[in-house]
Amino acid sequence: MQRLLFLLLSISLLSACQADNDAVPQTDSEEAFAELQARGQVAMGVDQYASRHLFDALPDGGRIELQQEAGDAEAVETIRKHLREIAVQFKSGDFRLPSFVHDHEVPGTKVMTEKQSLITYTYSDLPAGGQVRITTEDEEAIRAIHEFMEFQRQDHRAGGHEH
Repeated sequence: MQRLLFLLLSISLLSACQADNDAVPQTDSEEAFAELQARGQVAMGVDQYASRHLFDALPDGGRIELQQEAGDAEAVETIRKHLREIAVQFKSGDFRLPSFVHDHEVPGTKVMTEKQSLITYTYSDLPAGGQVRITTEDEEAIRAIHEFMEFQRQDHRAGGHEH
């Protein structure tokens, strides 16, 4: 409960303080990356350094994968719960959580919100976590999803591939 209250307060503060700025800061310093990892742990509930993110751009959208690397069963369940929640939030056009983690609006999310009725988010379990498959037939939405995935790969210093 305390983590949820902290997260909601942080998201509210982020929304209130976020500047209208087209520049998208990257986590190019170790300090900025450590801050991103700490916000990610608050938002996702798992140690970001013990988890593996993949952000794939696919011909019809993309895929977010998060798996726990240390075999921690509790962390695996936390990841699965988080990704199920993400699928529901994204489907409703709610991208506040990525904005909180990255400390600014994430590229692609504006169009993904505008096109939410044309995008499908499907959660599924993986052996050590889960994945959210994002699909659409709308070309503008596909470009936005690819932009979102590329930014996530860079900012999280994560794996995945471009289409």
